[in-house]
Amino acid sequence: MPHTSAIHPGGLKLLAANYLHDVDLSPIDRAWELAVKVHGGSKHFSGEPYLIHALEVASTLASMHLDLDTILSGLLHGVLKNGVEFEELEEQFGADVAYIVGGTTKITSVQYNNTLTSQAENVRRMLLAMAKDIRVLLVRLIDRLQDMLLLDLVSRDRQLEVARETMDLFAPLAGRLGIDWLKRQLEDFSFKFLYPAEYEDLNERLESSLEERQRYVDETIAVLYAKLREGNVAPLRILGRPKHLYSIYKKLVAQNIPLERVYDKVAFRIIVETVKECYEALGIIHASWAPVPGRIKDFISVPKANNYQSMHTTVVGPREHFIEIQIRTEEMDRVAQEGVAAHWAYKEGQKVDDRDAKLFRELKKLVTSLQDVEDSREFLESLRGELHDPEVFALTPNGEVKELPARSCPIDFAYAVHTEVGNHCAGAKVNGRLVPLKYELQNGDIVEIITSPNQRPRRGWLDMVKTSRARARIRSWLRREENEKALALGRELCERELKKHDMTLKRMVKSGHIKLLLKTLRCNSLDDMLIKVGSGAITIQSLIKALNPPEMRQEAEAAVEQMTPEELAASMVTQQRGIVKGGSAICIDGIDDLLAKVSQCCNPVPGDPIVGFITTGRGVSVHKSDCPNLLSSDPKRWIQVYWNNPESQHFRAEIQVITENTKGIFVDISSAVGSDQATIVEIAAHKTPADTVEFSIALEIRDLEHLQLLLKHLRQMDTVISARRV
Repeated sequence: MPHTSAIHPGGLKLLAANYLHDVDLSPIDRAWELAVKVHGGSKHFSGEPYLIHALEVASTLASMHLDLDTILSGLLHGVLKNGVEFEELEEQFGADVAYIVGGTTKITSVQYNNTLTSQAENVRRMLLAMAKDIRVLLVRLIDRLQDMLLLDLVSRDRQLEVARETMDLFAPLAGRLGIDWLKRQLEDFSFKFLYPAEYEDLNERLESSLEERQRYVDETIAVLYAKLREGNVAPLRILGRPKHLYSIYKKLVAQNIPLERVYDKVAFRIIVETVKECYEALGIIHASWAPVPGRIKDFISVPKANNYQSMHTTVVGPREHFIEIQIRTEEMDRVAQEGVAAHWAYKEGQKVDDRDAKLFRELKKLVTSLQDVEDSREFLESLRGELHDPEVFALTPNGEVKELPARSCPIDFAYAVHTEVGNHCAGAKVNGRLVPLKYELQNGDIVEIITSPNQRPRRGWLDMVKTSRARARIRSWLRREENEKALALGRELCERELKKHDMTLKRMVKSGHIKLLLKTLRCNSLDDMLIKVGSGAITIQSLIKALNPPEMRQEAEAAVEQMTPEELAASMVTQQRGIVKGGSAICIDGIDDLLAKVSQCCNPVPGDPIVGFITTGRGVSVHKSDCPNLLSSDPKRWIQVYWNNPESQHFRAEIQVITENTKGIFVDISSAVGSDQATIVEIAAHKTPADTVEFSIALEIRDLEHLQLLLKHLRQMDTVISARRV
């Protein structure tokens, strides 16, 4: 390893001077002095001096012909972690350099593990920084490329960690920026460390056929030149390059075929002068060789979101081999190779190019679409989905292109247009005709979404959609709807328990006692507490305990000590009203030894508000307070009753569950009920005309809280459309 004094930035300045004409390059020397001061004795994780790594990053950025601020940021990335203050960096090198270095410093701390919230938040911060200044990501991508070059020098666990992060996050981001060569290199390096045996085998087999493949490339290029010239198209150049290893490996896995059958291992690129010649060249090629159906893609008239433009076709070429041919102009080729780095939209004082503006809008839309996703696992899964290469290009009636994954449906398209369009999507027309919402969109489809203010997202949509954006929005709606129900139920339960303590929520808020209750239950707000009570996250027992803290019990004990014997006796009579001997489930207000039984017409369970009805000769029948039979009876025969629920008792309840008609649904519902320690007494199911299954289930449960928890868990199942008590 070279001594740090032998490392210097002379080569970097020469690279920059080749294209940064009339630009003062002295800041490079000052940045180098600061880097030496900060990183002089530091080591890169590979073990080499950190200064070498910083210099390589800056030099690669210069070789991409990026502006001076980006080069300086590459040289200085990491200095903020080692004692240099942001203000000092801003004063010496300007606000842009300070921001870029600050952005890359945050990113460097990311440890990509989709189970930890803090790590997901680091990725989220990276996206926010990227959306504000794209150079943050450019520096970070080249930093990661240099890391991958040295990954042989670290432990196997570290290799897997960095390679997985690179494959899932950084390579797709390079693709999103349109930097094709960088995406290919990051993918191939990741492939090498994630699947070393497959990488070595594929590399060896391709190397062994290199000479034969090169002869085929030379022969095909000669034929292409001849045919194009015969058709009066003069190509500027024709290139034949082997496809990168990972793309070949993906094809082997996806199509489950041997290497010998991957005929398009080489991609040919024809560079012409004008767009007109692109289409003329395509016609000549198709006249010479049969095109493969479905493999013709026109990205010239409909560019990708990353500004990529080219004509793609796969034909049965010489020797009956499938070959992929790309046709583009010189400018298109430059953008295809360099992506966003081919433009200067981020340079101060220059007008933003329309293509760049579109790209930046897409990046900001990516960030916005993920901001509402709170769950860490869901956030990172959604991000991977958003970065996945689109395979379907569908259009709005106005001609706006929406890029979607393969097998996307109209619901995916609706959410790609706008969240509200997706939430109220009631139907769709494709190419002028009505289609079901599960229709799989095809390239070139013109999609018109039909909306209705009464339409709401359904849980069944989650099985139909393919985009992470649609999935996140549907889950968000369902979660919000569930929270609203839990909020209402939680308010009802809390008010009922507070009433027993001669208190209301309103009075607790006004007196300030609510703060103590929230602190005891570890809730952020009143709504947070009510939702948790309604969803079962906070049990009624926990709520009662919190409402009666030790301080209050001590006050009550002190009050009892000061009572007269007459007051104490009266108090004991009042407290005993809720208790009956023999463990009966029902306590009757002030009356002993009177038979009480739960009515079968409404099947109340502990937790339901109840009223007793004095029957003729059969004791008291207990009804839910809103039971129609009770409400139509003589109120003079109503009597106050209370629940006295021994834990060993169970009560009958009936529920209705409507599900998607899927294989194994009967077993899934039964298992879900059993996992919540409820017993199925009766169960019946029938198929409806809407191709759903309706279950009628009689259960034995402990109380209302038990039933509500069971219903909540049933509603969370992907195949369940609704679950309710009857």
